[in-house]
Amino acid sequence: MNNETNVLLQNKIKELIIPASKVAHVQLGNSLEHALLVLIKSRYSAVPVLDSAYKIQGQISKTMILESILGLERIEYEQLDGRFVEEVMDSNIPHMSEDDYFLKALELSINHPYVCIEDANGVFVGILTRRSILALVYQYFRKQ
Repeated sequence: MNNETNVLLQNKIKELIIPASKVAHVQLGNSLEHALLVLIKSRYSAVPVLDSAYKIQGQISKTMILESILGLERIEYEQLDGRFVEEVMDSNIPHMSEDDYFLKALELSINHPYVCIEDANGVFVGILTRRSILALVYQYFRKQ
């Protein structure tokens, strides 16, 4: 590996993070109806789920919500208001520290469209998208 490649892979991810204030999310206790509205309005397929202390608890997606209200013969939309995010969310999601290196982000982005970033106290600070990672890799190879 040449020196420039090493520099790229050992870069910190801080400058690539989309801050929490710009990231759509839902909280534990929100109804599935609310979560679906957030997903539709934001045009994201999945968003982070946070607790009341803004710590990452998981993620929820349109697919998870729709699968949870799928009946035998129809989608049971009336269930949306009576069911909650924590019943459906995926709590096994990757997350990183804001001080982690680019190589770890690159590895995690292979199977995930975004990675949640947390501070030293576990508080959500933002996301790192596969798009931002690929854009940096593309810029690197354009220079070669």
